[in-house]
Formats: sequence, structure tokens, C-alpha cells
Amino acid sequence: MFKNPKEEKVSQDFVNSNNIIGKGSTFTGNIDTYGNLRVEGRIIGNVRSKSKIAVGQSAYIEGNILAQVSEIEGEVKGSVEVTDMLILKPTCVISGDIIANKLVVEAGAKFEGQCKMGGAAKKIDFDLKVDEKEKARENTPKEEKSIPKATG
Repeated sequence: MFKNPKEEKVSQDFVNSNNIIGKGSTFTGNIDTYGNLRVEGRIIGNVRSKSKIAVGQSAYIEGNILAQVSEIEGEVKGSVEVTDMLILKPTCVISGDIIANKLVVEAGAKFEGQCKMGGAAKKIDFDLKVDEKEKARENTPKEEKSIPKATG
């Protein structure tokens, strides 16, 4: 019934966050983010964002993409699902199915797979329970290091 202003601020901070996987970097595993994600390196795993995923020209993703908005210039081997607009740039190469509400394909973009349009993308549903993660971190026993006493 009543919203906690602290919870609202935390979720707004997530949405405003910008995340980058830089050129020359490789990330193995799944990524879930509320904020924007820019990929210039390699990701081996699925990528989900409640905001925008930008796949740069030097990027390679081997896994599925699920986002509200996505702009792809690099290579993706996996399905791409976008709840709003998907933009395929001239250097884009996708090997997998595409599902988008709106699709812009610029001259030179390539994809191999099926394409469905018009609200067919699934809801982006994941929950980063910040409070629970913080509590778990606080309750984790910390390793104590013994410091030798100075003699003299």
C-alpha cells in the first residue's frame, strides 16, 4: 500500500546505471541488469536488460539477448528478443531468431533465422533482490587475519 522511498531510489539507481564490457574483455556467464549495457568485448552467456543493450562493432555474443531496446553492430550467435525497438546496423551479423515489437534493418545488416514482430517478445522478468544480497554479505563470516605484535 505504501511505498518505501528507499526501495524506489534503489530501483531508480539500477535503471540509471551504465555497464560496459570493453574491447579486449571476455565475460563468461549470464548478465542480468536493470540499466544500460554496452558490449565491445566478448560475452559467452545470456544477456538480459530492462533497458538498452548496445552491441558494438567489435563485440561478439554467444548467447541469447533479451532487452527493452537493442542496437546491434557486432556479431550475435543466439536469439535476440526486444520488447520495444531493435536496430540492426550495417555491420551486424546475427545467427539466431529475432523477436521484436519494432525492427529497423539498415542496409548491409545480416541475420539468419526467423523473425517475429508485433509484441511477440516475452516480458523481461528478473529480480535483483538487493536487500537480500546485502544481508547475506553482512552475515558472511569475515576471515580474520592475525597481526603479529611488535616487540621491542
